[in-house]
Amino acid sequence: MFVDSHCHLNFSELKQQLPHILGEMADANVVRALCICTTLEEFHSVRGLAEEHANLWATVGVHPDNEGVQEPGFDDLIAGAQHARVVGIGETGLDYFRLNGRSVADMAWQRNRFITHIQAGRAVDLPLVIHTRAASEDTLSILTEEGGFGGSSGDLPVSRGVFHCFTETMSVAKAALDVGFYISLSGILTFKTAGDLREVAKYVPIDRLLIETDSPYLAPVPYRGKTNSPAYVPFVAAELAACKGLSVEEVASQTTANFHRLFSKVPALAVS
Repeated sequence: MFVDSHCHLNFSELKQQLPHILGEMADANVVRALCICTTLEEFHSVRGLAEEHANLWATVGVHPDNEGVQEPGFDDLIAGAQHARVVGIGETGLDYFRLNGRSVADMAWQRNRFITHIQAGRAVDLPLVIHTRAASEDTLSILTEEGGFGGSSGDLPVSRGVFHCFTETMSVAKAALDVGFYISLSGILTFKTAGDLREVAKYVPIDRLLIETDSPYLAPVPYRGKTNSPAYVPFVAAELAACKGLSVEEVASQTTANFHRLFSKVPALAVS
């Protein structure tokens, strides 16, 4: 059994084909998928998917790269997290890839948004889904400062979560692991140019790894360049199995268990 830990089934490319996609997921033994929220405006539709389909779950959050959208307040995130089918906060983080003529200093609004998500995640004890691109130093610095890892910030639980669609360096992976976070690998792992990422995959302990599609984007080989789907997450598992010297079945079982350990609000699957 496979779990896609990060997808966007509410996006138009996929929502229009949802019955077909759900059927393909069943055929591929992808038993669950986590639908990720990227704006508060879309939260209702993301949550609706999770309400309508027993094998789908949802998060609440605002992607760091989204501008001109409703800014997430602490209370907005807390309110969304109360829903039974909402199991994480995000996606959140930092993205300095497209500065569009601005300086990193000008991106304080992103950093403030990230802090709000971290604070909300701790308040409701739900995992963060972290996106970081061209901003790993600040991402780790803010997470370390705000995450409560020093034990001096009251009775709130420390931050926990996953660095999704991981494409960063080995040192970033080690830093994420040091604060207890998971690493999630996408179809990028199958790309010919992803040699460094495969080295990271070899290094990260199997009990700290998740797999995802980030669909509709980043379809794995042999579907690269086409619309991605949660049904393709077994191809990520197969590449990870090759990296780790494990069977696909072992990777499927362990990453599924990891998903349920991290997103503990999702009931564990019954094993027949």
